[in-house]
Amino acid sequence: MKSLRWPIIGLLLLILLEAARVYFIMPFPGSQLDDAANLNRVAGAYWLHEYAPWIRAIGISLLVVPVFQGLTKPNRPWHRWLVGGLLVGYGVVLYMVNMEMMADHMFRQPTTKRMVPMSQNKIPTDKLVLGVVENGEARAYPIQLIGYHHQVRDTVGGKPIMVTYCTVCRTGRVFDPVVKGHPETFRLVGMDHFNAMFEDDSTGSWWRQATGEAIVGPRRGEVLGEIPAQHLTLAEWAAEHPRTLVMQPDPAFKKQTDSLAAYDLGTRRSKLTGRDSASWKPKSWVVGVVAGTSAKAFDWNDLVKKRVINNVVGNQPVVLSLAPDGKSFRVFSRTVASQTLTFAPTPDGQLTDRGTGSIWNRAGLAIAGSQAGKQLMTIPAYQEFYHSWRSFHKQQKKAK
Repeated sequence: MKSLRWPIIGLLLLILLEAARVYFIMPFPGSQLDDAANLNRVAGAYWLHEYAPWIRAIGISLLVVPVFQGLTKPNRPWHRWLVGGLLVGYGVVLYMVNMEMMADHMFRQPTTKRMVPMSQNKIPTDKLVLGVVENGEARAYPIQLIGYHHQVRDTVGGKPIMVTYCTVCRTGRVFDPVVKGHPETFRLVGMDHFNAMFEDDSTGSWWRQATGEAIVGPRRGEVLGEIPAQHLTLAEWAAEHPRTLVMQPDPAFKKQTDSLAAYDLGTRRSKLTGRDSASWKPKSWVVGVVAGTSAKAFDWNDLVKKRVINNVVGNQPVVLSLAPDGKSFRVFSRTVASQTLTFAPTPDGQLTDRGTGSIWNRAGLAIAGSQAGKQLMTIPAYQEFYHSWRSFHKQQKKAK
């Protein structure tokens, strides 16, 4: 039995090496805990990612002779089956980890990215989109589509953009993929705190999707520039931007994107992507608002009930407004010409300020009254699961 010790131990260690490479960056039990040690786990996974080929090569070279002897000169007939079974098992694990379980193999980029005007659009107008405007050009990216792809590269108004989404965190972010003057290419590599991570092609650094920050690798601490995006239904977006182009489904991934049809409404039955309809639970929806260095989470259920919420984030007076569709929301500054306004909803889904009685449309433009022509400043805000917002905004507050 002593002759089997090293091939058995060696093959088990090689299997463990491959399993550890994916365990810490995929949603396995205990791998994504929201604690201080989580970043250390990601750093460990990054180290394994970098050095696994060398460890694997050294391990295999040391095991060639012992494994060969275990197969050809076994002390007992069943020794051959044991070593052979472990060898086959290692081959299966090696293939699964490096092919089937790689994040960018599970969630692939569109092979055909088609952007069409509303006259040719096939996306239902009640579906949620991330809307982007650059240099006068508007484009809409349905969450159902980018939720599968995780990232979509495009050019809007001559500006390259990277549209990203993580369904497990319900985080939609749009970034400038140009890093220090050079266009960068990213691939999906795994997750941290259940949030998608991307690896850049130039340095191999890993970037967190919810914040755009590189958390391990040579570029650690750098942050991608964020591009403003609106979280609206296509109908609401198109009403404001009638000349918008809309991303259409890629037929090559119809099955995958169809599986997210219920995601918009939060009715998808999944522990990872399903919604908890109660308030302030890990999978509850919140609107996270960022004003300077301050952040605050607002209960989605409260917004649905009130339709308009006046509040303060840091030193910034803000107003949250929900459109009549019950899905589209916007957040604006309440400060206009050094005056802080307080808003209330109108019967037709617009806003009126209590100070002057002016009417403001859902895009934040005053269309009647003494404030006519003035535009409210948009404040960065995101709809996401509360566990995600809490994980990446440790100093954030909950709105009361």
